[in-house]
Amino acid sequence: MATARLPSIRLLPDGTHLHNRLLAALPRAVYDRLLPYVRMNTVTTGEVLQAHRVRIKDVYFPNGGVFSITNEMQDGELVEVATVGREGMLGIGLFLGDRNGIGRTFQQVPNGSLPSMPAARFVKETTRAGPFRDVVSLYAQANLLQIMQCTACNALHNVTQRCCRWLLQTHDRVDDDTFLLKQEFLAVMLGVHRPTVTVVLRALQREGLIASRYGRISILKRKRLEAASCECYSVIRGHFVRLGL
Repeated sequence: MATARLPSIRLLPDGTHLHNRLLAALPRAVYDRLLPYVRMNTVTTGEVLQAHRVRIKDVYFPNGGVFSITNEMQDGELVEVATVGREGMLGIGLFLGDRNGIGRTFQQVPNGSLPSMPAARFVKETTRAGPFRDVVSLYAQANLLQIMQCTACNALHNVTQRCCRWLLQTHDRVDDDTFLLKQEFLAVMLGVHRPTVTVVLRALQREGLIASRYGRISILKRKRLEAASCECYSVIRGHFVRLGL
């Protein structure tokens, strides 16, 4: 997603700067009113935040890092349907009336603490008309468009193109050219076996686009990585820009 300049410096309860774009888009008075209901959480990579068919207790507003929303099949296999960073939230189904989690949501790429809000408070705040409901509604639309594009991408584009898209989206969501990323998680996200991920990353490394070592990925040639990706990266990014997210 495109990097957006925050309208003013705002702080979270732990004193860190706010980067989540949904909360940052709120008028100052609305943000200050909601802040007492926001708490900060320490999350480990791979930790499940919302589980399949389990009642949602909290919604989350990532302030950094990358979180994956996966669909869980009957045999337990996971397939990614969307990724979320500081442009969005986790638990958008609650806004649409579904109190239970769909699939499994967990952290893929760490990057600081994670703000959350109790589900009951979120429902109460988004039931009333106003800026908070408006911005969450916009995100629900953007998230649906992202899922639709990712579905087409998984069906039509090869694993190298999809891997490049995923790396670009992650790069957009962190403030560094290097980030932590386990290959087994990337395999889940791409719907392939881990050896396939190893082959793809080695090929991108040989071409000088990235460097991969000890669970860390470094983006070396951003423009070339964009050229190697499919159209879906720019399409998804365009949806969020168009909606002001």
